[in-house]
Amino acid sequence: MWHAFQNGETIGKAGSEGGQIVADEEHVDGARITLEKCDRPPAAITCGIYGFMMHTRYFSSVAVAQPEYEEMKLEMGRILKNFADESVDAEQANHNLFAAVEQFVERFPT
Repeated sequence: MWHAFQNGETIGKAGSEGGQIVADEEHVDGARITLEKCDRPPAAITCGIYGFMMHTRYFSSVAVAQPEYEEMKLEMGRILKNFADESVDAEQANHNLFAAVEQFVERFPT
């Protein structure tokens, strides 16, 4: 469900936190996650679910950030899968999405 954002063309370019993009992936259901090597802080992960949330975390190194990147990517995939559940009406789906995003930010704090 995840693939290289823009076919990997962003790798090595400047990211939103002013660092160099190390990893950059997009989910087919509408999300993106990016890992950057920065000067200050040394690493950053920026992620978002299109139209709903944007979240950034900072780390002491890319090595420390890498496993968090993978965990965050898995959790974002779970959130999107649950949001796409057609057995839930739209109002309930939105409520579920906002609750899941709130839990995501609590689990993966800045």
